[in-house]
Formats: sequence, structure tokens, C-alpha cells
Amino acid sequence: MIVGGYAFTRMDNGNIRVIDLNEPHHASVIRPNGEVIETSMDDVETDIVEEYWQRNKKYMEEENHAEVL
Repeated sequence: MIVGGYAFTRMDNGNIRVIDLNEPHHASVIRPNGEVIETSMDDVETDIVEEYWQRNKKYMEEENHAEVL
């Protein structure tokens, strides 16, 4: 899923990898509940990613479901 220039992908263990497509060295790993496990983002960017995730995680719940936003 891509939202606001961030790519969200589900990892094998169920966690979510987030990469800033404009600054690929800015990345995070979050749990499905939004808890940040590790990050190279600053606090502001982390807050933005957490908000994007909370508002859009429903689009990643079904594997074969895609919708253009």
C-alpha cells in the first residue's frame, strides 16, 4: 500500500515495513497495532506514518484486495 509517499508492506512475521519513497533511508518497522519497533525516522515523520497506518490499515487486511485512493 502506498499512502502520502510512504510504502507499507507486510513482512512474513506480520509486522509492517514502512519506507519513505522520497528518502528511502527513512524507514520503520511497526506492529499491526501501530507500535513502532524500530525506525530511522524523526519523531514528526514517525507520527505521520503512524497516522497514515491507523487511517488506512483496513486496506491491507485482505491480501488480494487493492483500491486506488
